[in-house]
Amino acid sequence: MTKDALFSRPQKPVPPFEFNASVVQVFDDMISRSVPCYRELICRQAQLAAHYYRSGTRIYDLGCSTGNLELAIGASMKEGDQSFTLIGVDNSEPMIRVCREHMEKLPQGAHIDLSCSDIREVEMSNASVVILNLTLQFIPPDDRRKLLSRIHRALVPGGILLLTEKTVHAHLGLSQMQQNFYYRLKAENGYSEMEISQKREALENVLIPETVESHLERLTRVGFKAVDIWLKWFNFASFIALKDAL
Repeated sequence: MTKDALFSRPQKPVPPFEFNASVVQVFDDMISRSVPCYRELICRQAQLAAHYYRSGTRIYDLGCSTGNLELAIGASMKEGDQSFTLIGVDNSEPMIRVCREHMEKLPQGAHIDLSCSDIREVEMSNASVVILNLTLQFIPPDDRRKLLSRIHRALVPGGILLLTEKTVHAHLGLSQMQQNFYYRLKAENGYSEMEISQKREALENVLIPETVESHLERLTRVGFKAVDIWLKWFNFASFIALKDAL
């Protein structure tokens, strides 16, 4: 795993963040040091996906990055479900290229279809599980409701959406506290003050977070019958949304 040192030298100006070849090269180190509880998140999402997957349907991973979740899902599937179908989508060609290499580790029966596409334009149907991991936050806010509506329509009865997002708090003091603890985590994981500052500047106007309440309200508005936060760490939240109140 290549160490993330992309922001270890002064950059003036700091360019907007993008998932280019340089980022992809250090992505696994970057995300494990920058996303709290990342291993737990991937492990439990894979188990949830395996639990809710129905034979003959599809799993969609929208923003699949390097395929860490795909590998975890493959490991979580029961013996008889090794022929599961998963469609991974990412708009970064370097990401898809690395993901394709990682997919060689999956069981022989797994059918993986990877696409370098804008997730807002991907046709979806017959899905029992859809996953959006730290992806919606990079979609323009005006497009988020439409995407979630399309996901809801694509899910079969009993299907689920797994959504993880960086969030903000409506209360300014609590929002600042959460952000400070997040930067503290990054410092504990070896990032310097300059790296943290430059990464924050690179993500400004690229990653646009929302409140937990905004996510809950929108998920309900597009039709999900039951929504829960199953993992929360300061300003990071993981949701599970059920299409039907079973």
